[in-house]
Amino acid sequence: MSETNVLEFETLQELLLQKRYAEFIQEIDKCNPVDAADLIALFPEDQVSRVFRLFKKDVAAEVFAELDPDLQELIIVHMTDREIGEMLEELYTDDAVDMLEEMPANVVKRIMKNATPQTREEINRFLAYPEESAGSVMTSEFIDLRKNMTCEEAIARIRRIGLDKETVYVAYVTDQKRVLEGVVVLKQLLFANPQDLIGDIMNENVLYATTHDDREKVANMISHYGIIALPIVDKEKRLVGLVTVDDALEVLETEATEDIEKMAAILPSDKPYLKTTVWETWKQRVPWLLLLMLTATFTSTIITKYEAAIGTYAILTAFFPMLMGTGGNAGGQTSVAIIRALSLGEVELKNVFRVFWKELRVGVLCGATLAVATFVKVMAIDFHFQMYSTSPTGQVQNNLIISLAICATVFSAIVVAKAVGTLLPLGAKKIGLDPAVMASPFITTIVDTVTLMIYFTIASALLGI
Repeated sequence: MSETNVLEFETLQELLLQKRYAEFIQEIDKCNPVDAADLIALFPEDQVSRVFRLFKKDVAAEVFAELDPDLQELIIVHMTDREIGEMLEELYTDDAVDMLEEMPANVVKRIMKNATPQTREEINRFLAYPEESAGSVMTSEFIDLRKNMTCEEAIARIRRIGLDKETVYVAYVTDQKRVLEGVVVLKQLLFANPQDLIGDIMNENVLYATTHDDREKVANMISHYGIIALPIVDKEKRLVGLVTVDDALEVLETEATEDIEKMAAILPSDKPYLKTTVWETWKQRVPWLLLLMLTATFTSTIITKYEAAIGTYAILTAFFPMLMGTGGNAGGQTSVAIIRALSLGEVELKNVFRVFWKELRVGVLCGATLAVATFVKVMAIDFHFQMYSTSPTGQVQNNLIISLAICATVFSAIVVAKAVGTLLPLGAKKIGLDPAVMASPFITTIVDTVTLMIYFTIASALLGI
């Protein structure tokens, strides 16, 4: 909350306490709907409904759409049936659907009971679309035109119906069966000859998506082409809605948040952090922690297998953290880069060999660099300053061999980690899983196990144990 909004809240609170409602409404009218929603959230819960009732009818719906679901529910509970019906008619379809998806069943039942038959039918149609589909985030409020209209007639139609539409900057040309035929932007209409036909100036090469396309794909299309809206059609190419840039931004934010949570080994949540209970947070985190803990048992199995070698050369254990950490970090770097590239469409499955070859070369260069640095560090610091005086005579003479084993392990672990960090996300994508699942925690566990196997194999070979 900005300092300006805090000052506005204090002003509004003072006006409310003094019952200067006319001035309160004047101050609210100056606010952007998003800022007004932020200001309402600052009032105590027992005042929220009373404050909201002071809003003008045409502003109330815009502000309501920007409120958090818990405040929306609080306001609806204190509304009359008539007020609920009026509010529902003022909301854009996509905002009404978003609200209903967050409400308890009893509240949804009351809202739908007070909707008009037409509104109820339209909302139910939207709710029937899969959650991750374009249909679930589109709006049905768009401007449609006909090819045989003149530009003058089109502008008159926009003036007549545009006030209740999601956007007036883009109009879509359809035939009598609502099949999408073209698109016209408002700028074209304003500068065209008033008697020109829409069919002569429209762009027939229309970008569009279908109702069952993935919503992230649609959002990425809007971002890639820099458009303010994308038409959504059904399987007969009939125009049924559009996804606007503000909805696309929300989708990208939601998808990015989900990816971040998955990459951190947390089950995704649709609630803000502070509104998630301790129990819910526990349920999001503990499954992955249990899985990662169980997979980590392979590490202890390997250590047990080489218990004799460790007993002979106990110094080998001192380098476990460094080797496992380095391998895990290398794999994590690669997996994050690949997952992000897949998300942005920069990498596709057909690029798997190209990506693998690139990361393999990066792994060789990184591995060689760190191997040299490790050799200097182990010989100059670990053995010379810390371990030389305490190491048995028989072990001191093997310091060089141990250092070489450690360096070889670092090199091999980084190369393998880069390969694993590349192939696992791409493999997940291939079988239909979210690549974000194959992120740092999961890859680190795998690489830790592989690193120890490499370490003991090399050490055993060089030291003859």
